[in-house]
Amino acid sequence: MIAIVDYGVGNLFSLVSSFRAIGAEAKLTSDRKEIEQADKIVLPGVGAFEDAAKKLFASGLAEVVVAQAKQGKPILGICLGMQLLFEKSYEYGEHRGLGLIKGEIRPIADVVPKDYKIPHIGWNKLEFPKKNELFRYLVGDNHVYFVHSYYATKCDESVIATTEYGGAITAAVANKNVYGCQFHPEKSGEVGLKILKAFTEV
Repeated sequence: MIAIVDYGVGNLFSLVSSFRAIGAEAKLTSDRKEIEQADKIVLPGVGAFEDAAKKLFASGLAEVVVAQAKQGKPILGICLGMQLLFEKSYEYGEHRGLGLIKGEIRPIADVVPKDYKIPHIGWNKLEFPKKNELFRYLVGDNHVYFVHSYYATKCDESVIATTEYGGAITAAVANKNVYGCQFHPEKSGEVGLKILKAFTEV
């Protein structure tokens, strides 16, 4: 079973539906024991980093996710959930993350041309600087759906996919059994379903 961590951030119906579409058993849960007993964990997230981090730590589920990751259980962070995997974020101040991936979260505005729209919203092509099992089913050009104003940086050793938005922006990361997608696989059609399928098999 795949546990989708429910800590009060976002509408997660489409994520549950996407896993069901590929024949995977996924459950939205805030129950510590269910998360500990799950085969894999998905950490979703939308909105502001500070608010999400406060809710995750206050719920007691942050320590569960970190403990399970350190035991080797596959973890997938999506969008803000990916950003929470990092050491810290500079979104309206400085805020602590889970520290499962080295690096930090910074405003896209720092690195994209002034005439580029922020947030970065829409379909963009993935580029792969290194091979990773998360993308084993992808061939040719692959476009996925993004919605974000902040990006992961100082994490070159973990970057497994980038996208072009006035420069190379981190699109996906991996540190052993911990994975993160800045884009939304559950909103990315067949490409997204292939990525989720690959995650169920890691």
